[in-house]
Order: sequence, then structure tokens, then C-alpha cells
Amino acid sequence: MQPDIAAPGVSILAATTTNKTFNDRGFIFLSGTSMAAPTISGVVALLKALHRDWSPAAIRSAIVTTAWRTDPFGEQIFAEGSPRKLADPFDYGGGLVNPEKAAKPGLVYDLGLEDYVLYMCSVGYNETSISQLVGKGTVCSNPKPSVLDFNLPSITIPNLKDEVTLTRTLTNVGQLESVYKVVIEPPIGIQVTVTPETLVFNSTTKRVSFKVNVSTTHKINTGYFFGSLTWSDSLHNVTIPLSVRTQLLQNYYDEN
Repeated sequence: MQPDIAAPGVSILAATTTNKTFNDRGFIFLSGTSMAAPTISGVVALLKALHRDWSPAAIRSAIVTTAWRTDPFGEQIFAEGSPRKLADPFDYGGGLVNPEKAAKPGLVYDLGLEDYVLYMCSVGYNETSISQLVGKGTVCSNPKPSVLDFNLPSITIPNLKDEVTLTRTLTNVGQLESVYKVVIEPPIGIQVTVTPETLVFNSTTKRVSFKVNVSTTHKINTGYFFGSLTWSDSLHNVTIPLSVRTQLLQNYYDEN
């Protein structure tokens, strides 16, 4: 799913050249992704300073899973364009960045070298290319791993025909002894079940995997519907967006 996150990008006071043809004061108000991107970059830098051992994937997860799905005042978020529509995860990813919450996410969806190898196998890279890239011999399993199992802090299923089961893994970066329970907001017409429904972390169990079964009740092809999956304890809500499109019949036209 893209984007991962949304950030302030309207009327941002930014440094600029002192060239008089542009602005001779050294600062100017600017808007756009060129302002939102450095906002996120600053958050990433702060998180890396706080958590030196976190991987890029862990930092992304912390940002995505703790984001606001309303604005900071609790109001609904609208997408740009005419007519304006309520924003969805295809507009803002996990939501609006919340740096304070991202510093203490509780759990993260992390990725290591083996996860990237399995991903490359799942999307069809040949073993020789993968081996050259990672610097060691690689053998892809047969059948290939599912691309849906790539441990991202989001779940997107673009062509659900009946049902599918996928896997995610969470790493505890919060309290050593903690218990999380699942809360599901399923997309319209979609059934979502998670096994197990409770995750227990302690000094010997820092990573726990769970399975997500997704099935459709739609009888025709649909567009995307959105929901969320949250793991919650008394302190944290670790939320990822869900997007599912039912495709029972093959389309014989160009959607572009």
C-alpha cells in the first residue's frame, strides 16, 4: 500500500535562497510533498536517535502504526480534489504522522534479510540474481512464497476471489511482559479473522507471528474497501490499514 504516511505540507515555513529574484529574507511559506517529505525525514532522524538499533522497516512501522486517522482535533480528514471526498488509506496510508506516539509504538512489523529474499522469490526474481544481490547462495521454495506474507505494516489484497490466509510477525519493543488483544474493523463485505487473537510477549518471546484469514461475501467485482487491524494493550494501539478488492471475474478491459 502506498503512501505509507501523511504529514503536514501546507504553508510550511521553509528555508530558501536569499537571491532577491526569489526571496531575500531566507524564509518562505511553501506547500506540497516537498514540505511533507522533510517533515517525515525529521521524524525518522529523531526516531533513529532514540532507537539506534531499529532497522528502517522498524522505523517505518512505528510511524505507520501510531498515526492519527483523524486530524489532531478529531475532525475527519478530506482528500484533495474536486469534489472533496473523505480520505482513505490510499490517500494517507496509516494516517497523519504522530511523532510522540511513534517514539513508543509497543510493537513493530520488522523486516530482515530473509524477509527480502522471500519477497524477491515471491515476485519472480531468479535465484542467480538474488544470490548475487545478497552475497550468498539462495534457493527459492516451490511453490513460491506468497507476496502477501511480506511483513509490511499494511495489508492489501487486490484480487480476492474467495478467501486467503496470510502471515504477519510482530516484534516487541515495549514493555518486556505484555499482552495484546486484536481489534478488527473489517472492510465492507469482507470477513477478517485473526489467529491467535491474543499475543503474549515476555523475556523469552520477543517475536510472535499471527495469521489473518480474509474472505469476501461480495457476489460481484468491487472496488477497494478499507478497514483496519489493531493490536491493543493498556498503553498502545498498533494499527495497520486493510484494503481489499473482490475480483470474482477477470476484467476484459483496460482499467487504465
